[in-house]
Amino acid sequence: MSSNSIRILAGNSHPALSKLIAKRLGTELANVTVTKYSNQETAVTIGESVRDEDVYVIQSGCGEINDHLMEMLIMISACKTASARRITAVLPCFPYARQDRKDKSRAPISAKLVANMLSVAGADHVITMDLHASQIQGFFDCPVDNLYGEPSVLRYIRENVPDWRNAIIVSPDAGGAKRATSIADHLDLDFALIHKERKKANEVSRMVLVGDVKDKVAILVDDMADTCGTLGLAAKTLMDNGASSVYAIVIHGVLSGKALEVINNSVLTRVVVTNTIPHAEKKKQCPKLDTIDVSAVLAEAIRRTHNGESVSYLFGHAAI
Repeated sequence: MSSNSIRILAGNSHPALSKLIAKRLGTELANVTVTKYSNQETAVTIGESVRDEDVYVIQSGCGEINDHLMEMLIMISACKTASARRITAVLPCFPYARQDRKDKSRAPISAKLVANMLSVAGADHVITMDLHASQIQGFFDCPVDNLYGEPSVLRYIRENVPDWRNAIIVSPDAGGAKRATSIADHLDLDFALIHKERKKANEVSRMVLVGDVKDKVAILVDDMADTCGTLGLAAKTLMDNGASSVYAIVIHGVLSGKALEVINNSVLTRVVVTNTIPHAEKKKQCPKLDTIDVSAVLAEAIRRTHNGESVSYLFGHAAI
């Protein structure tokens, strides 16, 4: 007989975060086995009943992204055909989020394709965090809760950045100006901007600082750090302009390619990322890395969704 309780299914992308979320909700992860056949097809076995239950499938867009996305789609489809009452896709880091617009001829809008696939698989609701572009919510026909890591970032700055009252918040590009100004306003700090010119994707050629950082602690904030080329160059630009030290705080730490080498060789004092993407092994190679745990925010969003409560509390700064 159904109890309409929370059932949390975890894929292979980030089991540590899934366990933290389940622990905060006072429940266990559902019995799910995800394997591959010898021809690399993904096979999912759900080892318990989900009939008439409230199911949450957690899978982050990281690592082997295509395999993990397929895992999630198959798990959602399996729950749909097993008569789950409601299926929520929980994507701490949304896959293909940077392919959100047609920025050149014949470019695909892959984020829209991912949205379509999740809907067709059977997702009734989506919970994610800090979308690269919040308009991605409009790609879905079902409700989307785009949670913010900003309250967690504000708390980290207040508790872990020495002399933060003498800091300045810096956006490494024009696109992140709104995020940086919001954080600066809440901390009552000044704001600066770095304008970057790219020769090609992932390669920055020149940086120009707009604002005064002399003798201040510069805090770079961004939504995603991939190869960290931008952060490394931005930090050098800030130090060249008289900053006393440079911190970088990023929501999604992809840290691919030579990212760790760039961070270790840079003038950055610390690079802080949330655990939407696993990086425990990377922390062993890079002592400058630090972590903000966002499992509490995701767990609270799941709890409120299940109980029919408003999730808007988590969007504002009451959650700080």
